[in-house]
Amino acid sequence: MADENGKNGLDAVWRVVRHALGVEDGKGALRAVLEMVAIVAITFASTTAIAQPFYVPSGSMQPTLAIGDAFVAAKFPYGYSRYSVPFGLGPSSRDRLLQRMPQQGDVVVFRLPRDPSQTYIKRVIGLPGDHIQMVSGRLWINGKELALNADGQGKIESEDGTISESPRFIETLPNGKTHPIYKWTWTGQLDDTREFIVPVGHVFMMGDNRDNSLDSRVAPENGGVGFVPVENLVGRAEFVVGSYDFLNVHAVWSLVTEFRLSRFFNGVN
Repeated sequence: MADENGKNGLDAVWRVVRHALGVEDGKGALRAVLEMVAIVAITFASTTAIAQPFYVPSGSMQPTLAIGDAFVAAKFPYGYSRYSVPFGLGPSSRDRLLQRMPQQGDVVVFRLPRDPSQTYIKRVIGLPGDHIQMVSGRLWINGKELALNADGQGKIESEDGTISESPRFIETLPNGKTHPIYKWTWTGQLDDTREFIVPVGHVFMMGDNRDNSLDSRVAPENGGVGFVPVENLVGRAEFVVGSYDFLNVHAVWSLVTEFRLSRFFNGVN
């Protein structure tokens, strides 16, 4: 009697599965299940090996990335570690599979060393062996002050949605790569720092919104990033796929007007 009840129970479950999948026979149900498994496997493989979408919740990378930007990061430029896999599965290792070091100026997604459950995005400023220091608001790398050229004014959005004007500059890294930054004070808490020497197997990260970025200039115990192990790199930001100013949605009619169409499909430089 128990075996018969068990068989009837399995039959009932199988009927529910076939109904949910919209198929009539066992072969059709099996085919539908295999298709779903294949879709999950392809999605897992693509987000692990090729690219993954991300979202910008803060303003530390303005003007390069705005609050509300959705962008795609390529997984393959630096090789693969456990953080290339969803949920950070896999063993810890200082070396990456097919490892390649990032270049100065790359905008990189990484897992926060003091809390790997958090994902950050910053710009690579220093590579292993580099000497990094802020002096009177200017960035120095390996004993040389970086060129900084005025580039007008820009609009900064705060985490509460308010918009303000800030001087904008173009900074040139030692490898010749240029990028924009916002800088409105030269006497802030992070404008004069000690000299940082980037350890082997690590990189030094900074935000482009220089006066509003808790990055490698700030020690982990003080809420900052510190040096980032190469293992923690997730991918290189490639392009913005969409942007929505959710902080300034104050009425039903503004649900549509807050799309930033001019930012759609822009490269991340």
